[in-house]
Amino acid sequence: MLWIGIGCQQGISLQLVDMGIMQVFQQYQLSDQDIAGIATINTKFSEIAIREFCRIYNLPLKTFNAETLARVCVPNPNPKFIQQLGTPSVAEASAILAGLEITSEVKLLVPKQVFRLPAETKAMTIAIAQIMT
Repeated sequence: MLWIGIGCQQGISLQLVDMGIMQVFQQYQLSDQDIAGIATINTKFSEIAIREFCRIYNLPLKTFNAETLARVCVPNPNPKFIQQLGTPSVAEASAILAGLEITSEVKLLVPKQVFRLPAETKAMTIAIAQIMT
């Protein structure tokens, strides 16, 4: 089971979400059949592209507050995000936390990857955590 953590700028497109997830799954030879759900910071709950992706693929969307995300030790924190978001990690931390709600053994399988579409200025970050059983 894989949890996809997403961090993003406001107003990303569904096309960017689709492309980013598809590229990560191809690059790491993962199956989309193993997706357990999407996780992000609670301030992104209203992002239309994320919600629409979850609706299309019938996936749960888990959100976490900044304080909870900030407590997760991640390999690629971004100190710049602390002032802006209240946490140094969204994608990696939310993917890990979503998995930890199911089991105590979670591995960050894909560290954060940044995606942009050539015709867009918005960016999205994806990380994937695997539930170890």
